[in-house]
Parts: sequence; C-alpha cells; structure tokens
Amino acid sequence: MAATPWMFTPFPALLTLFPNTLFYNATSPTINITYQISLSYPFEWGPPSLDTTKITNKTALSLYVTDGNAYAATASEHLKRRRPVDSSQPDTVVIGIGYALTDNVYALTQRAIDFGAPIPGEPVPFGADAFIRFIDDTLRPWVRKTVFPGVKFTRDAVYGHSSGGLFVAYALITDPGLFDTFILASPSLTLRNGTVLADVTRRFGDGIGIPGEVEMGNGTRPAVWIGYGGLEDYPRRKRTQTEKEFQARRALLQRFSPGRYSHELYDKIVGSGRLRDVVIKEYEGQDHAGVGGSAVIDGTSYFLDW
Repeated sequence: MAATPWMFTPFPALLTLFPNTLFYNATSPTINITYQISLSYPFEWGPPSLDTTKITNKTALSLYVTDGNAYAATASEHLKRRRPVDSSQPDTVVIGIGYALTDNVYALTQRAIDFGAPIPGEPVPFGADAFIRFIDDTLRPWVRKTVFPGVKFTRDAVYGHSSGGLFVAYALITDPGLFDTFILASPSLTLRNGTVLADVTRRFGDGIGIPGEVEMGNGTRPAVWIGYGGLEDYPRRKRTQTEKEFQARRALLQRFSPGRYSHELYDKIVGSGRLRDVVIKEYEGQDHAGVGGSAVIDGTSYFLDW
C-alpha cells in the first residue's frame, strides 16, 4: 500500500533550551491532521548548527515516543543526563510524535483516534492502523533517509502511556516485528471493551495448546517492558478530598485498574513463550500521571541495555 504523501516543515527551536533538537510539523494534503515531530540527537554528533545530512559514520538506536508533547523531552533529557555517567550508552535518536498544541500536552480527541482508544460519550473513528502506517511507512523512512541519511539505525522502540500504552499493546499484537522493544506505561487495556487484551492469546497463543496466529520468523523476537503505579488501582484519599469525592475518584480509577490488567497482559505474553523478554514494574506510591514520566525513563534504560 502506497504511503500517503506528507510534508515536513521545520520551525525554529530555542537552541539554548532544546540543543540538538529539531522540530517539524508533519502535514498531509489529503488528511486533515498535523503532527508535531521532534527529533533529539546526541551532543557528540556535532553542534545544533550542523546540517544533520552531514552527520556520517554513526550508528544509532531510535525511540519513538507517542504523546510527544508530554514525554519526548523527558526521554531526551534522560539520555543526555545519562551519557556523562555511562560512556557505554549507545547513541540514540528520540522521535517525539505529538500535536500542534499551545494550551495542553494532550490532543484528547486526535490521540483517541490515533491510539484506538475511544472517549466515553464521544464516538471517534478507529485510527490505530492508520497511525501505525504513518509511523512505519512515512515517519521512520523520513527520519532515516531524509534527516539522518548518514546514520545507520539498528534497533528501535516505541513508548506509550495510558491510551498510548493501549496503542503500543495493539501494535505489538498486530505486528510484533514493527519494533525491537515495546514500552507500555499504565496501559488503558479496558478500553475498546478489553479487545486488545483478549486478542493476545489469539495472536500469540498460550504456550500449551493454542498455537497463535502470529509467525515470528527467524529474526530477533521483540521485548516488552510494562510499568504501572501502585496508587492507580488502590488510590489514597487526598487531604483536600471529602469522602464522597474520594469514593467517586476511586470508582473511576478502578474501572481502568492498570495494575491488574498490566499483570494479566504480562502473564499472557510470558505464557505464550513468543517474546525474548518481558518485564513488569510497579511504582509504589505513584499515580497515573506520575508513572508516565518514571516509566519513560526506566523503559528507555531497559531498551538501551541489551
């Protein structure tokens, strides 16, 4: 299937605040969508003024971060802080996939479409397959062939939090060869009536009697890292909350129960025996929002250290 034509238009970055980071608006003449793309690359590759097409003889990993407005900078800064204390850290390019926003870090309706995560009471089309195609057919080739043509890219990973974690789980079971590592933070696995969770065994099998539909081939099998917060399934009452407010909040959070369903996902994937490694981590004392930042740091480190 031919990729939809897209135009990538650069816009100026504040070089002292975002050194070695490029920003583009990706727009399609046939689809009314604009993605804000950020690309952060190592200081060692040269100064921000250097034309990236002149960067040669480099090998790098790549990390694709959904909800890029919220989490791409966190991943980039982690890598830049980590490098001085870990000289063995592999060069990595962080590709943030965000939206052209000025008043929020989440484009609630568009991310619901892209991640295949419906908003209660607001019907939206299912766009996860199109979002996968954008990443695989358009964005990744553009990064490799147009922005960094002199860099040899090896392994790559994708990160998603909440609804983005649901998307990462969907991408994993749809095509496990899309990425080397799939990083899920507090995935909202109950959305879409839990169909993604239910499809894991159908796609991967159970390691015993159900063979699964997915052919892994002879290549390296992907790895999965999952994180969730201890306060997501079992929240604490805030000092300023009434008992009624707390009970309403707890009921809402327990509809999603990321901890419970993350463990179910973990058990299903491990039981299938189809992946090379699966890790799950609980962040004691952290809530849904806090886990997003912690998990992008730990998930990135997990991806690097193979």
